[in-house]
Amino acid sequence: MMNKKYLPLIIILTVILLLNFAPETHAQQGQEFLPDINFEISSPTDDGQGGNDFVLSLRILLILTVLTLAPAIIIMVTSFTRIVIVLSIIRRALAVRSMPPNQVIIGLAIFMTIFIMAPVWQDVNTNAIQPYIDEQITTEEALDNTVNPLRDFMFDQTREKDISLFVNMADIDRPENQSDIPTYVLIPAFVISEIKIAFQIGFMIYIPFLMIDMVVASILMSMGMMMLPPVIISLPFKLLLFVLVDGWYLIIESLMRTF
Repeated sequence: MMNKKYLPLIIILTVILLLNFAPETHAQQGQEFLPDINFEISSPTDDGQGGNDFVLSLRILLILTVLTLAPAIIIMVTSFTRIVIVLSIIRRALAVRSMPPNQVIIGLAIFMTIFIMAPVWQDVNTNAIQPYIDEQITTEEALDNTVNPLRDFMFDQTREKDISLFVNMADIDRPENQSDIPTYVLIPAFVISEIKIAFQIGFMIYIPFLMIDMVVASILMSMGMMMLPPVIISLPFKLLLFVLVDGWYLIIESLMRTF
């Protein structure tokens, strides 16, 4: 019988012989199961095809980047900011924690934004999107025709004080007209103007509900019921007042008229 101490040596020699006599077979089998992966950027050829492919790839990358940032861009340059802040303050004033839910508030703000911005979207579609699809204008012209209506809308809603703040912070020359103000200066000025107006509207809405809380708290203290939270008693009265005056109608109407 073969000695067991020679068994590992025989196995190693057998594997070496198999690898030496069948290298091409293993290579072919490896090529059959491994995909051909190539990380190369082709250089432009004489007909410019390689350069066109590279430019097309860059355009696709730019489009994907813009689509990723699209929600933030739409929020910052439309009426969404003012609407969602006012609706959130209303819920806070009513002292209802999650009614209406966040999904309802955001959904209502989105559709109100679509309604308010409809003229701007129509202008963009007429002067930018459709001509670009029909290849009547270039990409740069399409971008300009898209930004200009949004700039006009933001200028109508932005205070000169806020624009002056960012112009001074950007350390640029004093603009003579609106076209001299860069878009990166206009957008933050528009956002802080929207936040200020939203808080002003929210303050006016908050006062009646605050008065109800104060009256209920005074009555409870006079009755010696100091351990009872006033919010529990004032909540039905605030809801009743909000329903009787048709609060949602008045608030939505007031928000629409501010634009």
